[in-house]
Amino acid sequence: MRKPRELAENVWYEVRTAVNIEEPLFRLPEAKALLHRVFRETKARYPFEMRGFQLEGARLTFYIKPDDGFILPLIMQLLKQTFSVRFNVVTGRQGHVWGERYLSDILGGGPPEGAEEVDWAAVEKSAKTKIPAAIAYTLSWGSLRSDGMTITTSFSAKNASKPASPSG
Repeated sequence: MRKPRELAENVWYEVRTAVNIEEPLFRLPEAKALLHRVFRETKARYPFEMRGFQLEGARLTFYIKPDDGFILPLIMQLLKQTFSVRFNVVTGRQGHVWGERYLSDILGGGPPEGAEEVDWAAVEKSAKTKIPAAIAYTLSWGSLRSDGMTITTSFSAKNASKPASPSG
């Protein structure tokens, strides 16, 4: 049995989570743009401060201070579920995107020195990046695993765009 998550009022948390498939998903520009879009929407719903945002291949780490410290689980639930559903639709995948529970630790004081404030203007710009909708594509994980900077994806038309249903 898991121990209950430690939550408190007016504190900073260090949050860590990882992609289920342990692949460097966040090397894909589409995945980054989608994650930024979901973060922007989450922040609009649940106000919070965030610092030290890091995407490291398959891992996501950041420091967060929700306006109400007890809403951290709601923030993470909205973030992870929304990203998973949208990523699966865009890629034509099925199944879990994220690994097990996210890890969170209450920090004494504030975020570590040097944890930069998130540039929300850059997040906003990235969130507006066009993400192909309803087009399934398979990820070439072999190319993502390489140390090179080249990332390849192969697109397929199996879920090509369908005409919109009539209004009314």
